[in-house]
Amino acid sequence: MPFALLRHSLLLAGRGLRKTRRNPGILFDALFLPVVFLLMFVYLFGGAVAGSPQAYLQYIFPGTLVMSTLMAGLLSTGVSLNVDIKKGVFDRFRSLPIGRSAPLLGSVAGDLIRYGVALVTLFLLGYLMGFRVQTDLVSALAACGLAVTLGFCMSWINVLVGVLIKETSVVQSVGFLGIFPLAFGTNMVAPTETLPGWLQAWVNVNPVTHAIEATRGLLLGGPVAAAASTTLIWSAGFLVVFVPLAVVAFRRRNP
Repeated sequence: MPFALLRHSLLLAGRGLRKTRRNPGILFDALFLPVVFLLMFVYLFGGAVAGSPQAYLQYIFPGTLVMSTLMAGLLSTGVSLNVDIKKGVFDRFRSLPIGRSAPLLGSVAGDLIRYGVALVTLFLLGYLMGFRVQTDLVSALAACGLAVTLGFCMSWINVLVGVLIKETSVVQSVGFLGIFPLAFGTNMVAPTETLPGWLQAWVNVNPVTHAIEATRGLLLGGPVAAAASTTLIWSAGFLVVFVPLAVVAFRRRNP
């Protein structure tokens, strides 16, 4: 049964990839928002925060990398599921001899292409702007893997929202509202010690902060083990909590 569920999920993930190929516009938010944020922060605030846009680019790029995977997962996964459920696509899946949770797992896995496109686009833009990896290829790939892991695991929060809420516009609004305290309540744009005390308290417990610190260490050099371990623990926690909740909610909505 676990093997069959995996096979069914992968087949349905292929459906998600075909949807992306036929409608590249669904990649827009995964590409557009991180690119705009990177350009805006570097050229508007780089001189004030780090003395020059070039120096600030080295500081902010790892955080933008993590933010891109969060946006790819938290802004679209639940919306896509919600649309398919409303259109009756999952009712047709229910009539097939496949695992009940396979459509859900397949939809989430199919969105992995968004993470890859977002990361490649950001690295290309960062290179053109002058960003350079200070470590090595293996460390850079590990940074990408860590960012994708957190983004994928946190996307299950949006999956739960997409299944529970019936209105697609509300699902999208919840995603936008959730991304800002998670992505910007970190040390992505400014060092933690420069922030107000109450904000430092949130930054220090925010799981995205640890992912950014680990990514900085992997791309620029510095301590990595503690931040990376904390990120993986948080990621596992998101999976343990939100995957079962999302599956139960999905089964109740599609009995």
